[in-house]
Amino acid sequence: MNRFARQGVAAARILAPLAACLVLGHAQARTPAPASDELPTAQPETVGVDSRKLVELSEWIRRDKLDVRSLLVIKDGKIVFERYGDDLSRDYNHELYSVTKFISALLVGTLVGDGKLSADERPAARLASARPDLAPALADKQGIALRHLMSMSSGLSYKLVEGTDTLYYGVPDRLRVAATASVRVAPGKDFDYIDVNPVLVGATIAQVAGQPEDKYAESRLFRPLGMQHYRWDGADGKGAVSGGWGLRLRSVDMARLGLLMLNQGRWNGQQIVPASWVARMTTPSGPAPDYGYYCWVNNIVKSEREFSAMGYKGQFITVLPKQNAVVVMNSIMSTKGGLRDAEYLDLYRRMVNQYVLPALQAGTAVRPDAERAAALRKELDLARGSHGVPGTQLAFNDKPEK
Repeated sequence: MNRFARQGVAAARILAPLAACLVLGHAQARTPAPASDELPTAQPETVGVDSRKLVELSEWIRRDKLDVRSLLVIKDGKIVFERYGDDLSRDYNHELYSVTKFISALLVGTLVGDGKLSADERPAARLASARPDLAPALADKQGIALRHLMSMSSGLSYKLVEGTDTLYYGVPDRLRVAATASVRVAPGKDFDYIDVNPVLVGATIAQVAGQPEDKYAESRLFRPLGMQHYRWDGADGKGAVSGGWGLRLRSVDMARLGLLMLNQGRWNGQQIVPASWVARMTTPSGPAPDYGYYCWVNNIVKSEREFSAMGYKGQFITVLPKQNAVVVMNSIMSTKGGLRDAEYLDLYRRMVNQYVLPALQAGTAVRPDAERAAALRKELDLARGSHGVPGTQLAFNDKPEK
C-alpha cells in the first residue's frame, strides 16, 4: 500500500471517533442570497448526446450496486444527465475530500489576478511574520514556492501515524503541523502527494486575503457562481479550515466549477479567475507529467484533452474541452490500489471512456424522440430508488446532507 492509500485508510479510521471534536463554528451550512438561476437542462439528443449510452451506464451502476450518489453530465452549458441514487436529489451536498485542493488553487488564481500573489511567491516568510512562534520551524522552507506546493513537489515529508490525527479533524493547530514537516528533498525535484502542502497554501490565501479561506471562497467563488448549501468543515482550534479537504458542495455546484474552468475562468460575463491561471492549473509544470496545480491532466481520458479534480473514494469534476462538456460524480467506491490505480479511479475511467465519451460524440447521429426521453426518465427513477453498497469504510463525513 503506498503513502496515499495509507493516509486515506488511516484518516478513515480516525474520522469516525472524532466526529464530536469538530469545531462547531464552521458547522452551519451557508445559503447565500440567490445570485443566478439553476443551470438549464436539456434532453441529451437536443445537443447531440446519445441518452442510450447514459442509460446503459446507469443500468451497470445499479446492477453492480456501485455506491454512486450522483452523476451529472453537462453539455453546451446544459445538464443533459442528472442521476442520483439512494433517494437523493440535487439539494444534497457531499464531502469532496481532495477536490477541495482544486478550489484552493482557484482561490490562489483570484489573488494572482488581483496582483496580490504569484505562483513564484515563497510563503514561508509571510507565514512566519504572521506566526512568529512558527518562524524557527519555517526557516528551512524559505525556498518553497506556491507552485511547488500546488504541484505536489514541495520536497516536504509527512507521515500519518495510524491511531493518531495531527493534521485532519479535531486538531488544535494544523498550520503548526505543516510548518514542522521535515524537508526531504529540494523543492521541484520529486512529486509526492502529501496533505501538508495544501495546508500551507490555504494559510497563505488567508493571510493575503485578510480573512479565513472559507470566507474568502464564499465571496470570490461560491456567491459569484450562485452556489447554495455549501459548508467547509474541519476548522482547527484556531478557526482555520484546511486548504486540502473538508469542503461540502452540491453536485450541481461542482458542475459550476467545471464550467468555470471550461470557460477559461469566466462566469456570466465576469472573469472570476484569469484565463492564464486556468491554463497554468491545467498544464503539468512540476515533475509529474499528469499533474498541474491541484489538477490532474489526462488522468481519465487519453484520447483527447481532459483535466479533472479528484477526491478520495470517488469524487470528480472532469472537463472535456473538445466536447464542451463537464462530468461530475460523487461516490463511495473501493480505495484499493495506489494514487493512480485505485479501484474507484479505474471504475470512473471506465464510465467516462466507455459510456460518457461515446454518448457525447454522437452528434448528428441522434435525434430527440419520445421513446428515448421516456427510457431516460424511467432509468433515472429506478436509479434514485436504488441503493449502492459502499466500496470502502464509511467515515462520519461521508453521509450526504440536505
